[in-house]
Amino acid sequence: MRTWLSRLRLWPRSLTFRVIAFSTIWAILTLVVIFTLITTLYRQASERGFDSLLSAHLFNLIGSVGISDNGALTGSPDLGDLRFSEPNSGWYWSVEPASEGVHGEIHSSSMTTSLLSPSVAEVPFNANFQRSYSMEGIKGEQLEVFESEFVLDAKNRAARFRVMGNHSELEQEIASFQRRLLTYLSLFGVGMIAINAIAILLGLQPLRRVRNALAMVREGTAQRLDGSFPAEIEPLANETNALIENNRRIVERSRTQVGNLAHSLKTPLAVLINEGRALGGAKGQLIAEQAASMQKQVDHYLQRARVAAQRDSVVFRTPVSPLVERMVRVLRKLNPQTTLTLSLPPAEIVFAGEREDLEELLGNLLDNATKWAKSAVAVTIATISGSGNLFEIVIEDDGPGIPEDSAREVLKRGKRLDETKPGTGLGLAIVADLVNEYGGSLALERSGMGGLRVVVRLRSLQ
Repeated sequence: MRTWLSRLRLWPRSLTFRVIAFSTIWAILTLVVIFTLITTLYRQASERGFDSLLSAHLFNLIGSVGISDNGALTGSPDLGDLRFSEPNSGWYWSVEPASEGVHGEIHSSSMTTSLLSPSVAEVPFNANFQRSYSMEGIKGEQLEVFESEFVLDAKNRAARFRVMGNHSELEQEIASFQRRLLTYLSLFGVGMIAINAIAILLGLQPLRRVRNALAMVREGTAQRLDGSFPAEIEPLANETNALIENNRRIVERSRTQVGNLAHSLKTPLAVLINEGRALGGAKGQLIAEQAASMQKQVDHYLQRARVAAQRDSVVFRTPVSPLVERMVRVLRKLNPQTTLTLSLPPAEIVFAGEREDLEELLGNLLDNATKWAKSAVAVTIATISGSGNLFEIVIEDDGPGIPEDSAREVLKRGKRLDETKPGTGLGLAIVADLVNEYGGSLALERSGMGGLRVVVRLRSLQ
C-alpha cells in the first residue's frame, strides 16, 4: 500500500503521465471544437432549411387563394403537410384581408384560435412586402412566421398571407442531434484516448527496460545494460554502459593501488614489530606497540580509500543474515562466558556494499561489546518500516556503557575511555567512518540491559 502511495505521489512527475495528460487534453479540446463546429453547421443548415420550407409554403399558399367578385377570399389550399391539419400542431397558415373591399378569413384546420401578429410598426415589411418574426403559439410553443401582403386582382384588393412553423420542434431536433453527436464523439474520444495511451505506453516501454536494467545493475545482478534498444535510446544505453565500465576500472585501479600500498608497507612494519619484540624491555615493547598501531591505522585508511572508491559505483550485494550468524557463532566459541543472542528478520536483507566492509563493521562492534559486557550481548537485525530501503543493526550489552557526554569522544581516532582494556581506540572510529562512507547513520545510546546500545542504519537492496 505504501509503495502504491509513493508511486501516486511521483506520478505527476512521470514522463508517461505528462505525455498522456497532454495528448488527452489535446484530444478533448479537439473533440470539443469538432462538436461545436458540427452542431453550429447543423443548426445553420437546419434553420436555412426551415426558412426555405416556410417560404415555399407561403408561395404555395398565395397561389392557392383567390378573391370573388364580391370581395370574399376563396380557395382551399393544400400545402402537402399533414401537420397543417392536426389541431394545435404548431404549424398554421392564415389569409386575412389587407385592404378595403376584401372580407372573410380562411385558415388551416390546425389553427383553432386566432393568433395576433405584431403591428407593422413593430415589425415592418421589406421592399417585397414580406416580413418574418417569432411569436408564441397556441400551446406556448415558439413559432417562426413568414408573412406577405399580395394583390389579388386588378382592383388592387390585397390579402395578408401568413405561414407559421413550429420552431420548438426544430430546437428539439437540433438538441437530439447534439445528444447523439455528443454520445458518438464521447465514445470515439474514449477509444482514441485509450488507444493513444496504449501507444504511448508501448512507445515508452524501452525506457522502462532501461530502468529495469539499471535496477539490475544497481542490485548487482547484472554488469551492464543488455538488450536491443530503439535508435533514440541506444546512445543513452551505450553511454551508461561506458560509465559503468569506467567506474569498474576506477574500482579495480583503486584496489590495485591499495593492494600495492599495503604490500609495500607490510614488510617494513613487520620488521619494526619483530625488531621491537626482539629488542625487549620497555623500549622494545614501545616500538612494537607503536608499529602495530601504525599498521592498524594504515589498514584503516586503506580501507576508507577502498570504500570511497567503490561508493556510488556498481553496487555490491552482501546477504546480511548468513554473515552475522557466522560471526556470532565464532564469537560464542571465543567468549564462552558471554551469552550472545541473535535476532534476525524473516525476510532476507541484502546490504548494498561489500562483504569485507560489513564484516569489519560488525567485527569491531561485536568485539567492543564482548570486551565490555559482563555476561550478555544481544544482536538484532531488522528492516525499518516506512524507510524505503534501510535496515538497522542493533548491538547491546550489559556492561558499564558510555556516558552521554563521552559518546562523541569515543568516535574520535585513538580515543579510549579506559586505558586498562587492550586495544588501539580505533574500533568505533572505523565503524563511524565506514557508516559515513556508505551514507548511513550511527547512534550510541543507553541499553535496556544497562550497557551500551549501538544502532547502525545502512542501505539495503530492495
